[in-house]
Amino acid sequence: MMHSSLIRQIILLAALCMTVKSLSAEQLEYVTVNDVSYRRKLVASPYASERCRLDIYYPSNAKVFATVVWFHGGGLKNGNRYIPDALKDQQLAIVSVGYRLSPKVKVATVLDDAAAAVAWTFNNIDNYGGTRDLIFVAGHSAGGYITSMLGLNEKLLEAQNIDSNSIAGLIPYSGHAITHFTARAEQGIGDKQPIIDKWAPLFHVKKTCPPMLLLTGDRDLELLGRYEENAYFWRMMRVQGNTTTTLREIEGCDHGQMVRLGHPLLIEFVTHRTSEIQDALK
Repeated sequence: MMHSSLIRQIILLAALCMTVKSLSAEQLEYVTVNDVSYRRKLVASPYASERCRLDIYYPSNAKVFATVVWFHGGGLKNGNRYIPDALKDQQLAIVSVGYRLSPKVKVATVLDDAAAAVAWTFNNIDNYGGTRDLIFVAGHSAGGYITSMLGLNEKLLEAQNIDSNSIAGLIPYSGHAITHFTARAEQGIGDKQPIIDKWAPLFHVKKTCPPMLLLTGDRDLELLGRYEENAYFWRMMRVQGNTTTTLREIEGCDHGQMVRLGHPLLIEFVTHRTSEIQDALK
């Protein structure tokens, strides 16, 4: 449980981030490139051409910066790509991804789109001054589910010739750990019937995966069972011998409200991991 004192620390961290923003604004120039197609082989499909695009926001004159691939929420059925305002001007690149949605496509296709977008980032971020050594994956709700699946089910990125362990870190915000309710609906299973099958991050728990920060809202305010899913997810990762997965419950925040306090935690996590990786590369 994230107590009020820790919430105050997060607010102070957010204020510090704003200070860094004001200090770096004069030093760094940020550029946005919109509507980049990451699945050019699918341009013959109007729907794929419309949805399989990303936007890149990056500091054009930074010497070194991390990249966060960001997946929007919406139950895998709704939503559009966007760049979170709180992650702007933080010496980060943000790759904001659109993807095809149910019921026009199955969840398997959604995850394949997401994997293709991450692979595009690995293969192209150096063209924007970034490095494939510092690519993180994050997202809220459905985007959190996508994040966990990409990091744990190595077959998804293997299909794109990318090793999932090359991801610098995973930050799922309030994502399903059991089978996503949209994947359950495809099988005729109700949204209140918990299932753990190959469409569940929990199904893929393992000792070795990218360091992961699981974020949820208050267990009493979150969507049905969302905190408990993630708590069990964290525990089963520990049972597997994984020591690089942590869980934060943001007290007093529901499913939507937790995003605001999640962003400073992402920045803190990315900053720490970036330092670790840079030290290891020296």
